[in-house]
Amino acid sequence: MNSVAASITDNQFDVAIAGGGVVGLILAAGLRHTGLKIAIIEALPKEQALTKPQAYAISLLSGKILAGLGVWGNIKDSIGHFDRIQISDNNYKGTVPFAKEDVNELALGHVAEHPVILQALENCVEECPRITWFRPAELIGFTEGEKHKQVTLQQEGKQITLQTKLLVAADGARSRIRSLAGIKTKGWKYWQSCVAFTIQHQAPDNNTAFERFCDTGPMGILPLPGDRAQIVWTMPHHKAHSLINLTEADFIRELRQRIGDRLGEFRLVNARRLFPVQLMQSDCYVQPRLALVGDAAHCCHPVGGQGLNLGIRDGAALAQVIATAYSQGQDWGSLAVLKRYERWRKPENWLILGFTDLLDRFFSSHWLPAIALRRLGLEVLRLVPPAKKLALRLMTGLLGRRPQLATGQTSMGQ
Repeated sequence: MNSVAASITDNQFDVAIAGGGVVGLILAAGLRHTGLKIAIIEALPKEQALTKPQAYAISLLSGKILAGLGVWGNIKDSIGHFDRIQISDNNYKGTVPFAKEDVNELALGHVAEHPVILQALENCVEECPRITWFRPAELIGFTEGEKHKQVTLQQEGKQITLQTKLLVAADGARSRIRSLAGIKTKGWKYWQSCVAFTIQHQAPDNNTAFERFCDTGPMGILPLPGDRAQIVWTMPHHKAHSLINLTEADFIRELRQRIGDRLGEFRLVNARRLFPVQLMQSDCYVQPRLALVGDAAHCCHPVGGQGLNLGIRDGAALAQVIATAYSQGQDWGSLAVLKRYERWRKPENWLILGFTDLLDRFFSSHWLPAIALRRLGLEVLRLVPPAKKLALRLMTGLLGRRPQLATGQTSMGQ
C-alpha cells in the first residue's frame, strides 16, 4: 500500500475520495485504469476497518460489478450464495418461493462478510500506483478554488492540504462533507431498530434466503459459508433493546419461537449488534466539484438487503461518468458532468427507498384490509410468473440501467 507521510509535496489529485469503505473503494477500483490520480482518505486504521462484524446481501448486479472489477474470483469461495428466496407473512401459510431459474442466473444472490469484500477491494486498489492512501486521517474542512477544492486533513497530529478536481463523499450516513457543503436531507427515523447477529446451524442445506414479515417488522436470514447464517431482526426500539440485554439462552429461546425448526439446532457465533433504522435522501447528490455516494447520499430500510447494493451501484455509476468525461476531454468535476450521475442514480434510489418503506409499513400493519391486500399480493407473486419475475428483477438489481462494469464477460459462476 502507498503510505503517505505528512510532508508530502505532490498533493494535487484528480479525484479525492473521503471514505475507504466498500463504496469508496468500488469507485477507486472503477477508476484505477483511467490514468487519473486518486486520493483515498480513511479515518480508520486498516486493522480496525477489517474487523467490522457485519455481513451484506450482495445482489446479482453488485456481484456483476465486482466481477467487472476483477475481484469476484478472489471472494466467490469465501462468501455465501443462495439459489432460493422464501418470503412469508407472519403465520400465513402461503409462502412465496423464488428460484434462480426464475431469472436464468446461476444464483439469486450472495452474502459477503465485511472483511472479505473490503480486503479484496483493498488488494485491488493497492496494485495501482496512481492511488494514494491517507490513513488514518480525518477530513476537517475544504474550501473552493477556481477549478479545484482545497481539502484539509488531520493526520498524525499534523495538518495536510490537498488539491483535487473532484471531492467524493463516501463517508457514511453522518457525512461530514455533506454537512460542510450545506446539503440538506429529507426522510425520517423509523420506530424500529435492528438486531444483527450470526448463527451456526444444522439445516440440511444452506442455499435459501428467508424474508419473514412480522407485525413487529421483517426478519432476514441470509446464508454464509460454514453452515452459518446472518440474521437481521427488525422490531420496535424497546423490544430490540430488551433482546440485546437478554441472556444468550433466553435470546435463543425467543429466536426459536420466531423462526421455528427450519434451521435445526443453532447457536450464536458472534455478539448481537443493535442499530436504528432510517430513510434518508439528500436534496442533491452533486455540487460543483463535489459528489455524494452511498450512505452519504441516501439510506433505506434494511428489508430486502438493498442498502449497500445501492452504494455499490452509485460507485460504479460515478466511475463511469468520470471516466467517460475524462476520455472525452471534459471537466469531470464540473456540475454539468456530475449532473449526469445524479440524473442516473437519484431516481433509481428513490424507487428502492420507496419500495422498502412500503414493504415495511404494509407488512407491519395490523389493519385488516392491509393484511388481506398484502396476502393477495403474495398469491399474485406466487401464481403469476410475470409478476414474480418483475419483483425478482427489482430485488436483484437487474431492473434499471446497468453500469458498464456489470456488462463484462467475467464469469460469475460459483
